[in-house]
Amino acid sequence: MDNKIEFKKLREFGDIVNDTFQFMKQNIRPLLKVYAYFCGFFLLATMISAISQQITMYQNVFSPQQNPYAFFQQAFSLSGILLILFYYLSYVALNVSILCFICLYVEKGKVAPTVEEVWSYLKYFFLRAMGGTFLISIFFAVCLLCCVIPGIYVFPAVSLFLPVMIFENGSLSYSFSRSFKLLKDQWWITLATLAVLWIITYACTLFVSMPAMVINMASIVAQGGKVAPGITSIIITNVIQYVCQVFMIIPLIGSSLVYFNLAERAGNTGLLDRINEMGETKPDFNKDEQY
Repeated sequence: MDNKIEFKKLREFGDIVNDTFQFMKQNIRPLLKVYAYFCGFFLLATMISAISQQITMYQNVFSPQQNPYAFFQQAFSLSGILLILFYYLSYVALNVSILCFICLYVEKGKVAPTVEEVWSYLKYFFLRAMGGTFLISIFFAVCLLCCVIPGIYVFPAVSLFLPVMIFENGSLSYSFSRSFKLLKDQWWITLATLAVLWIITYACTLFVSMPAMVINMASIVAQGGKVAPGITSIIITNVIQYVCQVFMIIPLIGSSLVYFNLAERAGNTGLLDRINEMGETKPDFNKDEQY
């Protein structure tokens, strides 16, 4: 009996959470391979930038001169800018590579795609997703600043933005409006589902980060209560922190299942037909992007 996960079907709250981990279990090796190939460089560059910046900041702040402006100087230095840039590229690469993996998995009839197949889609969507992520992040940040509640309201739509863009090959404006339309009459259950997935992701990260927390506490005790992490502690903490980004795969799979569930509830059979036909009519990967 075929027990592979079928994305294009109706699901309840519990089914989405269970199928998220079932899909990870069935495809963990190809998923990690894609993650390593397309996110590894950016992840390593981000990690090195963060360690370098924090060590420099540590040496300036806790030096005998105790430069009180060290934090701000480092934040706006070249290393600080590189850290932000690499982190952003790492985030976009993670989102696009995993969503392209799922898109191809659906097209191929529940067969995990190869790295080469994912690359053909990733290079087509990357620049569009990069620009879209930047704009949607600003939109989400502004909503959060407006008394938090607007941020909570748009959170489900923001989570569906990239899945819509990649699964429907949508433009920025189409993906934005489509995300809100899919949530009609399903906002509460979608918010609850995504919240549970993010809580699980955070719990996994916290569990793996426990050794770093213990090292930091030991460092503070060894220095007589001074909240001043040593260089070794900085390195270990950052390595664990960025390795834990792999858990971001969990909400990405979950948001994909949410998307297909909402698309089915919307009764959009034309959309499902187009998804099935994408394997026969490939998008023009050499086409210039429009923003």
